[in-house]
Amino acid sequence: MNRTLFSLLGSIVLISSLNTAHADDQLVFAIAQEAYPPFSYKNGHGQWSGFDPELINALCRQMHSQCSLREMAWDGLIPALNSKQVDVVLNSMSITHERKQVVDFTQPYLQTPALWIAEKGVELVLTPAGLRGKSIGVQASTSHAAYIKANYRKESRIRYYNNQDDILADLRNGRIDVMLADQISVQPMLAEPDNSGLEGKGLAPSDPLFGEGIGIAVRKGNDDLREHLNQALDVLNSEGRIAALRGRYLNVPME
Repeated sequence: MNRTLFSLLGSIVLISSLNTAHADDQLVFAIAQEAYPPFSYKNGHGQWSGFDPELINALCRQMHSQCSLREMAWDGLIPALNSKQVDVVLNSMSITHERKQVVDFTQPYLQTPALWIAEKGVELVLTPAGLRGKSIGVQASTSHAAYIKANYRKESRIRYYNNQDDILADLRNGRIDVMLADQISVQPMLAEPDNSGLEGKGLAPSDPLFGEGIGIAVRKGNDDLREHLNQALDVLNSEGRIAALRGRYLNVPME
């Protein structure tokens, strides 16, 4: 979600450049370089697409701001934000207690459940005792990883990955027994031919470690920007534009 210097990254996308009274407002949004469809991915022209880039576009237009997009590794997003390489992190980041210690968040704009996935026909009891001795795959530096570490590390073997494609590949090849991932992101991937032997096994229960929903992160104390983003989110919600983006990209029912 957060940025690196122009000299270090070749992929910089101008999201919005509007000739308005606020045209001097310059915001740099960051996005994880690891694709995370349907939230963020590159289309056939090498441009960022998906729910998050389109939401960034809509917010920047609503705020009459000039915005650019920079990509970097997922686990570098918050460090980049706090080192002032970027101004905003909008990349499906869960609002968790741990993250709230180091950044400030807007109101949540999305709620997403966590889904267990394993091979079809495999019977699993998805409790710490039920997964005793099993290998669990999860994307590192996520709320899902925090949940697995807190609840399953004593009984199970945990493997951390950079992206969901790698987790699914190891699950298909029997290198792990089960994975936990964001339902909205992973559900379309289960419909792909390569993953035809996999299926969802059930949702993880609600837990504080999954956070309070997905929000937009800014640096601690940047209240003006946070409130500006909140006001823009309110308008987009009231006009049904966020709902329209959900309908276009997120085919899992929302809570």
